[in-house]
Amino acid sequence: MDAEPFMCGIAGFFDRDAATNNDDLRQRVTRMGNALRHRGPDGEGTWVDAQAGIALAHRRLAIIDLSPQGAQPMLSACGRYTLVFNGEIYNFRALRAQLHALGYQFLGHSDTEVMLTAISHFGLDEALQKFDGMFAFALWDRRARVLELVRDRFGEKPLYYGWFGRQFLFASELKAIKVHPSFQRNIDTTALACYLRYGYIPAPYSIYTGVSKLRPAHRLTVKAEEKNSEPVAYWSPQQVAESGLNDLYEGEEQDAITILHSLLRNVVASRMESDVPLGAFLSGGIDSSLTVALMQTQSARPVKTFTIGFRELAYDEAQHARAVAKYLGTDHTELYVTPRELMSVIPRLPLIYDEPFSDSSQLPTVVLSALVRESVTVCLSGDGADELLGGYSRYLRAEKLWKAASLVPEACRRVVSRSLTGTRTSGLIGAILPQKAALSTDRKLRRLERGLASSKPDLMYKDWISCWDNPSLVATQTREPDTVLDSSNGHLKLPHILDRLMYFDTVMYLPEDILVKVDRASMAASLESRMPYLSQEVFQFCWRLPHSMKVKNGAGKYLLRRVLDRYVPRELVDRPKKGFSVPLGTWLRGPLKNWADDMLSEGNLRSGTLNSVAVREKWRQHLEGSANWQTQIWNILVLQSWLQS
Repeated sequence: MDAEPFMCGIAGFFDRDAATNNDDLRQRVTRMGNALRHRGPDGEGTWVDAQAGIALAHRRLAIIDLSPQGAQPMLSACGRYTLVFNGEIYNFRALRAQLHALGYQFLGHSDTEVMLTAISHFGLDEALQKFDGMFAFALWDRRARVLELVRDRFGEKPLYYGWFGRQFLFASELKAIKVHPSFQRNIDTTALACYLRYGYIPAPYSIYTGVSKLRPAHRLTVKAEEKNSEPVAYWSPQQVAESGLNDLYEGEEQDAITILHSLLRNVVASRMESDVPLGAFLSGGIDSSLTVALMQTQSARPVKTFTIGFRELAYDEAQHARAVAKYLGTDHTELYVTPRELMSVIPRLPLIYDEPFSDSSQLPTVVLSALVRESVTVCLSGDGADELLGGYSRYLRAEKLWKAASLVPEACRRVVSRSLTGTRTSGLIGAILPQKAALSTDRKLRRLERGLASSKPDLMYKDWISCWDNPSLVATQTREPDTVLDSSNGHLKLPHILDRLMYFDTVMYLPEDILVKVDRASMAASLESRMPYLSQEVFQFCWRLPHSMKVKNGAGKYLLRRVLDRYVPRELVDRPKKGFSVPLGTWLRGPLKNWADDMLSEGNLRSGTLNSVAVREKWRQHLEGSANWQTQIWNILVLQSWLQS
């Protein structure tokens, strides 16, 4: 055994009253840590300094080596720092060698000890620039008497924090903050408006007043005498994106394929290090298939792969995953799930996600994570590639629509948009087309209607990805705040719509939806997930690529497809992207109807803050089949379930 990374949960607090009762602080922080047991069932640790008012807790999911030298909270050899850390530093071996050459000795073999030594030698600012990994950590600086909170570049690992009176609380998940006696359970209506808009609550907001999410690539310095310090960025995806476009790759396409292949091969290898069973999610699509192919070529035994299937053929990808697994020679497991099995997850969603979160692919992700954990402890996924290389089909649709719409004066576009609204609500579509075709046409017209009504491409995209396009009509007394989609217009130097949309998804949809979904679902099963595409080097290279190497012949991820050609026949993976979706619209009219009817009853809706008339009208239209409001209805159902819990 020569390494010791782990996936964990962290929690703690900073008491400005500087209590002197060690036992009291330890009891409180132990309760916080115990609330995160699912994130780290293999061990626990606490550390308190009652004189300073600091208490730290750590839950450990051991991946390599259970020796005591890797236990957390961990103190630096110099005695200045104490660290609790959730994540992995993938380049810790290289850092360890560099520090060893400088004369440092190590007691164990953990990346945590390397982190502390690097911070002690280089300082936190310089050390952060050297760390390649996914992480959220809290660092107590005994000399300066400050607490530092830090989150990784892409937001793979979560970190919540907030002041309650004279207590500063932080944790990997809200459930640990909620057990602290100082916590106050008040809903933030600003965050509620965000949720209704997007189906998730973007940083820095959380569902509770007084609790914030630390943004990706940010650090927060907390001092006893200061309460209003603001997070500071230590890395900027915007700067990387803009710099890349100003220094576009000018080499041959074949050379670019070779460079990307080498980068991905290396990052996959770094994320395969483990002394516990390791596997991969496999959908049979471009991203996961390439991840598995790169794993298999660097593994001495068949890689364990996993997928979930649905009996509804329009949503089933298991057959494609099975074909890729057979070709690559993996040890493949698949599970076909029924609506009843997914329904059994619904009551657990408020506990798993802590706050309202309505990406319906959370259901199969929770079930798949539990399946995977029966065989392995670490699992790689293909998340992140779409945002890097133009993989979402909506990018191409948005580009085409905006190019066409921008040729027409805005006033004329609005007139056409209003006429489309009348067409959709007149029932004409349903009268002349079969139900399935009518619903598809309705969605396309709604997208066109919103695009024509928008004054800027950013606002058009915001409308496209919205659950409810006017949250204030759904929830009374809510005020919607600005997000990156509203505040970046003036200073974002990405003139092309494709670049803007990929950037927006990288800094918002990816960390606030995709990564939240995977982190909470996997950690609920005590499963560690790793994402090779979320590498700083890969990110920098992809932003230097011209559009022709990202999107070609009406399809995204062109260069990634060419890399995959080296491993898998194109006919096995070259098909329209489905996404990890479930037949929710049909299920809401079928096996989920009675549950949804109860949650959306007049009595239940009126007991909260929702406009029952607006919600129930959407529900009526959905049940009748005159429109497909599955996204909006699921958004409200998840909220209602969370409120009732």
